[in-house]
Amino acid sequence: MDSMISRCASFLFLFLVACTTWAQSATQTYALRHGDRMQISVWKEEALNREVRVLPDGSISFPLVGRIQVAGSSAVEVEQRIRDGLKRYIPEAVVTVVVLATEGNSVYVLGKVLKPGPVPLTSGDTTVLQVLSQAGGLDRFADSDSIVVLRKSGSDGREETLRVRYRDLLKGKALDSNVVMRPGDTVMVP
Repeated sequence: MDSMISRCASFLFLFLVACTTWAQSATQTYALRHGDRMQISVWKEEALNREVRVLPDGSISFPLVGRIQVAGSSAVEVEQRIRDGLKRYIPEAVVTVVVLATEGNSVYVLGKVLKPGPVPLTSGDTTVLQVLSQAGGLDRFADSDSIVVLRKSGSDGREETLRVRYRDLLKGKALDSNVVMRPGDTVMVP
């Protein structure tokens, strides 16, 4: 009986270590975007603990530190920037940043679908078919031959139009038109 309890405890310990490692790597690799929400905590400094949202310009404001650019940064990088900004006031600050919601990591579906609006990208390689599915699918009046994805490309902000061959995709053809979505893309269903 003791060996079974010992094995269960070992398994539980290994499972918790694996989950913690996965959560840490996900937190370190996710690049923050405007609209994302985070909880920032400074150990033993309750007055500094707060929930913040990344502003459209990619920044946040934090007491004693001021405005910090965070878009494109990981939670670990934001922790370091806040810690560096607090050094003057709290030399050994222990800062924790937890991403609460990735609301800036969305695409938008417009037109003749059952549920138009923002669709959060919850997995790494979400395709246009998956986004259309999350939007409830096409309504009966949709023109499935005219679906496009609008994407801002490059630093100049030019819009790129990507054609989606919906009927062919449903037949397992034209798979190159099953575009992998990027945050900020817009799917237009006329």
